[in-house]
Amino acid sequence: MKILIPTKLPIVLYAMVFVYYGVNHLASGERLAPVVPVPGGVFWVYFTGICMIAAGVAIIFGKPARIAGYLLALLLLVYIATIHLPGLIKGRLDAPGNLLKDLGLMAGAIIIANIAPEKKNRAVT
Repeated sequence: MKILIPTKLPIVLYAMVFVYYGVNHLASGERLAPVVPVPGGVFWVYFTGICMIAAGVAIIFGKPARIAGYLLALLLLVYIATIHLPGLIKGRLDAPGNLLKDLGLMAGAIIIANIAPEKKNRAVT
């Protein structure tokens, strides 16, 4: 089957979403902090924002895309476990949609990590 859309295009679009989310975290730290379930809410909002920007940039440029994809998937799993599942249990109306969104984004991050070229070992001889 002929590929109609080059694989790099959806990968870049996917990564741009995380650059946007990361910038949004940096711009809205105070507003997002109350959702953070651990002390130091604003710090964690900024930290995860920087992580999302770093993952997006790494995926776009393809350098450490494999590790970036797996770390991004881990970050999304942490969101699901600490924010969305407790929200679902508490009956928050936005929790099911956010949980499914992050589950899908996590799957995408794993796929990107799995298809990223492996870094070749450069043994010193």
